[in-house]
Amino acid sequence: MNTKYLDLIETGTIEIEGRLVDASNATLYGRIFSSEGSLSVVYKPIAGERPLWDFPDGNLASREVAAYRISESRFDLVPITVLRDGPFGVGAVQLWVDTPVDFDPVSFGASLNPDLRKLALFDVVINNTDRKFGHILLNENGELFGCDHGVSLHKEWKLRTVLWQFSGSELTPDEIRLLESTERAISNGTLRLDDLIQSFEIDALSDRLNQLLINKTFPQPDQEWPAVPWPPV
Repeated sequence: MNTKYLDLIETGTIEIEGRLVDASNATLYGRIFSSEGSLSVVYKPIAGERPLWDFPDGNLASREVAAYRISESRFDLVPITVLRDGPFGVGAVQLWVDTPVDFDPVSFGASLNPDLRKLALFDVVINNTDRKFGHILLNENGELFGCDHGVSLHKEWKLRTVLWQFSGSELTPDEIRLLESTERAISNGTLRLDDLIQSFEIDALSDRLNQLLINKTFPQPDQEWPAVPWPPV
């Protein structure tokens, strides 16, 4: 992780330049400035969150940050994301990822790219209920990132994703080690989440990790729950 970027995102001054109109919750594009430089960011104020029937009010920004912490601890798939004050109050502030103009998230998202497989596994771990093609990012250096994790980490199984091409596949030794180290980090407190989500949700996270380690395969779609978010893009 680039700590210079982290410090700037945590402490710099946010100036809003526009809004991403396709987002269901208030999602603002802006830049952060300090004496160290400037960065483009996405800012999601809690005040702009739309209430959902199955997630606590005012908690989506915290889940964005929790997903980042899990990723930063082991997976390295989520752009730097912090919870901080901004022009419209406290919210999640995430580093903006520029993608090449010719990047097609649908064709890439339907591939068997090994980094995409890692993202699919991450989604199982965080119980992501909204992995759309448009939430898959590839930067100019070919590095993969995922965004929009506000509706994740629910205690009940709610996985909805476009990345089902790996379902039923056996976990590799590297994937098993990744899951084991993530579970240890949660168990020993190295990975702290209790300031962002409830203790029973952390327990459910550990249960998902342990179940993956028992089954040693990617899960299949649940026939009693919509398997793909709508719209999928």
